[in-house]
Amino acid sequence: MDEQARKTALRMIPYGLYVLSAGTEQGGLAAATINWVTQTSFAPPLLALGIKTDSALYDVARRSGDLVLNILGQGQGGLAFTFFKHAEYADGKLAGQDIGWAANGAPILSAAPAAVELKVRHVVELGDHHTFIAEVIDVHLTRSITGRPDESVLQMKDLGEKVFYGG
Repeated sequence: MDEQARKTALRMIPYGLYVLSAGTEQGGLAAATINWVTQTSFAPPLLALGIKTDSALYDVARRSGDLVLNILGQGQGGLAFTFFKHAEYADGKLAGQDIGWAANGAPILSAAPAAVELKVRHVVELGDHHTFIAEVIDVHLTRSITGRPDESVLQMKDLGEKVFYGG
């Protein structure tokens, strides 16, 4: 396979940007920017999420099974970059960001326009990112979304010409 052609073709898939958080205040927290997310079922509502196996997020997500997908909005590139690196929980903030708590105990970023509470139902263990299949338990909207909801999401392409993940 031509490696450059593979990268180009796979980078043509549009990616939204999200901060996935896992764990609880008492049981250890982790959060990271992710972009491999898709809905896979209406009934029950299921999402598939790719999580890097050597990340702190992976370990906490496997252990707790309780997640929050914080959906980033247009103009929140700085927030995406904040969670590209290790996120510390200190003084009631996660990576310096204000948070609330989902019913499942995982943190919700106050700045995210929407958040989806998830319960892990299955993990597919293939590749350097495992695919977590998680059921939507609840959703939170922190502001009114007008127009097409999918047009309000921060996308990988919004981070600049040289920022890629995938391929």
